[in-house]
Amino acid sequence: MLKRWPGFLLIAVLLILWEVSSARSWIDPVTFPRVSVIFDAWTRGVWTSGDLTRQLLPSLGRIFAGFVLATIVAAPLGLLMGSITLVYRLLEPMTEFIRPIPSSAYIPVAILFLGIGNEMKIFVIFLACCFPILLNAYSGVRSVDPVLIDTGRTFGLSRFAIARQIVLPAAMPGILTGMRISLGIALIVAVVAEMITGNSGIGYFILDMQRVFRVPDMFAGIFTLGLLGFLINFVFLKIESHLLRWRGGHVDV
Repeated sequence: MLKRWPGFLLIAVLLILWEVSSARSWIDPVTFPRVSVIFDAWTRGVWTSGDLTRQLLPSLGRIFAGFVLATIVAAPLGLLMGSITLVYRLLEPMTEFIRPIPSSAYIPVAILFLGIGNEMKIFVIFLACCFPILLNAYSGVRSVDPVLIDTGRTFGLSRFAIARQIVLPAAMPGILTGMRISLGIALIVAVVAEMITGNSGIGYFILDMQRVFRVPDMFAGIFTLGLLGFLINFVFLKIESHLLRWRGGHVDV
């Protein structure tokens, strides 16, 4: 973390420039209020009134529910597609047909079948998270060195043992990469879904603050999203580093 100080310093400089520019009206102080005012709104929303915290918790629940479901479904499917040619030929055309469709395009269809509650939002997050995990799991299996598999067969390992002891560990970096990408996508899709159909969540909070022209609170919500994304990524990198410690390297977080 300490090695990232130049990046944090750049953020601090930009925030100071924002503060000075707004205070001296170099930029519109109504549209871009001072950072100190935004921080005050953030402090009030988190610690005093708790409005921001109450809206953040439903979003976190939806994000992780959709993400976990996608991992449970997509990772095994990706492993099967990479290991069994028939499964790949069966699922590849449908995967490539659905994958390019933007996640937000699923929302109107999901509303028709699931309404505007949590089920719809979790389903859209789940669908958006599936493809990065699926494709990275498939690529991870396909990148396994055939020599390793032949060596396992030479030692008399069964097909299941080869999959568990050779293929899965070798494919794990790819699976984790897909999961990390999906976490970012889950955050984006959750916010979009909450803005379109929500009555709770951080996306709804940001849009609602914009509608009533509480601009500092709106920016407080946006900054919270940035901080949330950073923390989620940081924690996941720590988990990834722990799971892949057998490689002898480490992920610099």
